[in-house]
Amino acid sequence: MESPQGWFVWALLSALFAALTALTAIFAKLGLEGVDSDYATLLRTFVIVAVLAAFVYFAGKWTRPAALPPKTLLFLGLSGLATGASWVCYFRALQLGEASKVAPVDKLSLVLVALFAVAFLGERPVVREWLGIALVAAGVLVLGLKR
Repeated sequence: MESPQGWFVWALLSALFAALTALTAIFAKLGLEGVDSDYATLLRTFVIVAVLAAFVYFAGKWTRPAALPPKTLLFLGLSGLATGASWVCYFRALQLGEASKVAPVDKLSLVLVALFAVAFLGERPVVREWLGIALVAAGVLVLGLKR
């Protein structure tokens, strides 16, 4: 069983892989030359599906999706749709803009997740946490302002 603070280790790992994903923004920007951004997103998705399928299979975690509760399938489906839409928009932004601006602005999602968690999950960040959220929002605003 994981410790109560186990979420933090997984969140740090997520940040690490997200940072590597930020590096892939550079790879994606370079790879988007002469390729439609939607098609590039599809190719990237194929790679992700292959890697995850292998991971789930070899880790012995595969179960029949039909055996999952309908609520689980609904929310995972909605999450997948949101992720797909995010990727399409992200790759389009990368094709049109500079990676050094697109990637940080994309992180406005951190602020939105905090607001959605308050609205829909009843979470209540403390003042220190709101300050961090506000600083992320301010950083996005600074990046979005024209010079």
